[in-house]
Amino acid sequence: MASAEAGSPSSSGAPTCSPARESRVRYDRGMRIWGAEGQDALERASVCLLHAGPTGAEALKNLVLGGIRSFTVVDGERVGPQDLGNNFMIDQDALGRPRAEVVTASLKELNEAVGGSYVVDEPAQLISSNPSFFHEYDLVIGAQLRCSDAAALDAVCRERGIPLILGRAYGLVGLVQVCVAEHCVVESKPDNTIEDLRLTEPWPELAEAAAQVDAGLLDDHVRGHVPYALLLIRAAAAWAATHGAPFPRTSAEKADFKEGLRSLQRCIEGVPVEEENITEAIANAHRVWSGSSAPTPELVRLFQDEACQHLRAGSSPFWICVAALSRFVASNAAGALPLEGNIPDMHAGSQEFLALQRLYRAKAEADAQEVEGLAHDVAGAAGASVSRVTSAYVRSVCKNARRLRVIRCPALHPDGLPVRTEPEKGGTDALRQALASEDATASTAAFSVLVPAADRYYRTHQRFPGSLHGSEVPEGEVSQLHAIAQGLLAESGISGVHLPEDATTELVRWGGAELHCVAAIIGSIASQEAIKLLTGQFVPLAGTLFYSTVHATSLLFA
Repeated sequence: MASAEAGSPSSSGAPTCSPARESRVRYDRGMRIWGAEGQDALERASVCLLHAGPTGAEALKNLVLGGIRSFTVVDGERVGPQDLGNNFMIDQDALGRPRAEVVTASLKELNEAVGGSYVVDEPAQLISSNPSFFHEYDLVIGAQLRCSDAAALDAVCRERGIPLILGRAYGLVGLVQVCVAEHCVVESKPDNTIEDLRLTEPWPELAEAAAQVDAGLLDDHVRGHVPYALLLIRAAAAWAATHGAPFPRTSAEKADFKEGLRSLQRCIEGVPVEEENITEAIANAHRVWSGSSAPTPELVRLFQDEACQHLRAGSSPFWICVAALSRFVASNAAGALPLEGNIPDMHAGSQEFLALQRLYRAKAEADAQEVEGLAHDVAGAAGASVSRVTSAYVRSVCKNARRLRVIRCPALHPDGLPVRTEPEKGGTDALRQALASEDATASTAAFSVLVPAADRYYRTHQRFPGSLHGSEVPEGEVSQLHAIAQGLLAESGISGVHLPEDATTELVRWGGAELHCVAAIIGSIASQEAIKLLTGQFVPLAGTLFYSTVHATSLLFA
């Protein structure tokens, strides 16, 4: 019997879906956030998980549900009684079996379209004995790794440009750490964006369209169909002509500008008649003085970056396009970025709105073509492959030029020494400032030092402090851990700050336990960051996030 072809009726009479269509239906909820291109990136991704405890299992579960291509679980432990109470991927029948095998089987049941395999081996042993094992993966998740093992894995992944995410639950606190040498984001998707309408810098065709508004305002029917963007361009041009400035700056000037827009409303027997497009123009008047086509400070920093200034044969399409953007801005008399081409909804006649939309799209396409030509020029001059810089990628960069981001994370220290960062304001070390706080921030910051200190304690005693004493808190181990933590601070160059002793006591009380209530949160955050890295969308954590359920607080150290 011939098998039913994709898209043709099946033997049962029910229509079948093509693989692409089936994927769209299966992952519809995710695609509403990261789109078809993001979903395609996920479906090409292969992920490796180290340690199949609750933290790692929760992180990988979300990626399996999201539709990654395949995963591999590396874990050397066998299922014990402690796994039954903190890992939803394990049931009582699995006692004594390899934990990697059990968790892999449970994860594969969640999504039949995702391939899964496992390796029964201790992650620390695999990292040291076979680092090339990780080279085939698009992303690695290290769960519950001690600082020395995390640093060794970071070195392996960093050398090959493989993103690494660390997730760890320790008692009632946890951390998520993104480790990438460099991660470039085109679609950063900020919460709030303002379309670039060029209200004070219209190109000739747009300026001409706005100039024709005057005649239309004389006709009651026509005036109600004029898009508010044209009304604002007309008002801005009139303001510049009478005030010698492109837009109002003071509060009084802004009020006068809006009053000028109100004067456009028709009056019947002295009573203004509200017209939606004019009301929209007044409500969006702030776009005249807040919108800008110039490069953002972040983009200027990218223009000045070493990777942009000195392209080479191996430069990524991202840096080639950034260099092309820099040339585009420099060659533009107004110093403007390429037009994005998007316009918001406006109350207007259908023909008037479509005509305006065509103007913006045509200008955006012309700018993108110019940037593409510049990109090919700079790529050729650097000896880079021009074919890698596709038209679709250039247009995506042009559309998101104001929102480009680059994340770089420093290499990990084997002892987990706190990373020193200088905030833009105050010039005070971020960790020192957090430890000196008089609120719950100090406790959360203390845990960021105490967890690496517990790892150093483990190196000497082959166990975590407090792990042999149940609910009792051995004072001797508290003192030892506190001394180790203070030593870590000193080694980091942070002196004159003392860790809260109650935080040290709590960490010893936990005995290194991995609680599911904390692991679920940490795993969820880790999977969220993984999706950002795999899709190239949104901005990942630039450093280490420490989360404390003790005070429901979190801190991010870059």
